[in-house]
Amino acid sequence: MANTPNFLRLISLFQLFFIAPSFAQQSFRPKALVVPVTKHASTLQYVTQINQRTPLVPLNLVLDIGGQFLWVDCDTNYVSSTYRPARCRSAQCSLARSTSCGDCFSAPRPGCNNNTCGLTPDNTITHTATSGELAEDTVSVQSTNGFNPGRNVTVSRFLFSCASTFLLQGLATGVSGMAGLGRTKIALPSQFASAFSFHRKFAVCLSSSKGVAFFGDGPYVLLPNIDAAQLLTFTPLLVNPVSTASAFSQGEPSAEYFIGVKSIRIDEKAVPLNTTLLSINSEGVGGTKISSVDPYTVLEASIFKAVTEAFVKASAARNITRVAGVAPFEVCFSSENVVGTRLGASVPTIELVLHNQKTIWRIFGANSMVSVSDEVLCLGFVNGGEKPSTSIVIGGYQLENNLLQFDLAASRLGFSSLLFGSRTTCANFNFTSTA
Repeated sequence: MANTPNFLRLISLFQLFFIAPSFAQQSFRPKALVVPVTKHASTLQYVTQINQRTPLVPLNLVLDIGGQFLWVDCDTNYVSSTYRPARCRSAQCSLARSTSCGDCFSAPRPGCNNNTCGLTPDNTITHTATSGELAEDTVSVQSTNGFNPGRNVTVSRFLFSCASTFLLQGLATGVSGMAGLGRTKIALPSQFASAFSFHRKFAVCLSSSKGVAFFGDGPYVLLPNIDAAQLLTFTPLLVNPVSTASAFSQGEPSAEYFIGVKSIRIDEKAVPLNTTLLSINSEGVGGTKISSVDPYTVLEASIFKAVTEAFVKASAARNITRVAGVAPFEVCFSSENVVGTRLGASVPTIELVLHNQKTIWRIFGANSMVSVSDEVLCLGFVNGGEKPSTSIVIGGYQLENNLLQFDLAASRLGFSSLLFGSRTTCANFNFTSTA
């Protein structure tokens, strides 16, 4: 019996040896997460990938910067041992601001259960919305130190909405839904920040090939060892008090990200505009938002007319000849007298003047001109018609190779300007894993 304490000590050490690795895995808390973002060639949509379910399944999802939450097709091949519907009047429903509660009159399956609360998944490409069950399941993504991807981390009860297969119509081939990064408590940035107790920030760096998105604070390091977080200029993020979703409840604010464009200049000359269109009115109409689902910047008709006329005039002063438009673009030019530079085609610079005269988002040739043939370049802005809900929508092409950081806690946007000027691109994150 004298050896009993030693025997128990050995047992304890034996248990600790086997428990410790599991404990270490659980105690690892990432400072940030990273996902790839690839541009789909034919739809011009930006597609990211996460892993979901048990066992884990890789899901391709259209990235929607202003989307309300993650929604996934649950009608087709959704198999998971960890799927849990959110029951009516539960804390999950409250977090998701779900006000609907209902039953599904068929055999229980993912997306169809009784006594569950619902959401309205929204295909923001086709502006189609439908009803869907609120649920939770396991999600896994890669951590990062800002330089490389690290080990995979898991959120065991990630909230999302199921949707029907038809809602995928109009999305890139092979995707299973949409990943919403908007201003809600169940959008990806807020859920990841809550799960891992990191800053409520995320950053998006789109590319014509393979870009990157980060959840959490910087550094955001792009080869050759350039921390794009150090290049940021900041402007306030504004809240539109009226939802811009396809379907919404009365009094619900927009989940999308708006900024305050005060004026527009072409080669430092002010463009005459109806400035009332630049503000968001009490009905939620007007203002400027950032969108990854619009492939090009969309301008209200009178703004489009004023900007394009000023651009054509400034181009003529550089001996750049206008030619016939090529759909969807109305304003195109011969490439004959256009010189290539590190910042793209040498054309007039478009300047969005933000909350003060010193805070300017400059759009250089790489983000303004679209090469439609060897002979023709077009201004990558489209006419949004009269009375659109938002006067200026800054689209994907204008965002490419600009790092954007959305700081939800401080309600501000950081933008890097064109990364070509810093001798890097959004395709330069080193996805070689260090895990």
